Amino acid sequence: MSRHRLGPHTPAHYEIRIERHLDEHWSTWFDGLTLVRENDGTTTLHGVVADQAELHGLLAKVRDIGATLISVTSAEAPDQVGDGPA
Repeated sequence: MSRHRLGPHTPAHYEIRIERHLDEHWSTWFDGLTLVRENDGTTTLHGVVADQAELHGLLAKVRDIGATLISVTSAEAPDQVGDGPA
């Protein structure tokens, strides 16, 4: 994960990269995250995640479908950028 200091209830944009391609219908299973099938055979799921509890739920879904997790990265949600201490 990235080094951003997000609280447990702070919305953030996440990118979850997994091994193998997923069909678009999996977007519903992953709470509406956008799925991008990469040229290297991986899939990147991205979108705003409400909090750490939702993130852990998404990661459990990755586990449940038997996909290999490659990476998880986060950034502050667009409406949060610049609102915190410098």
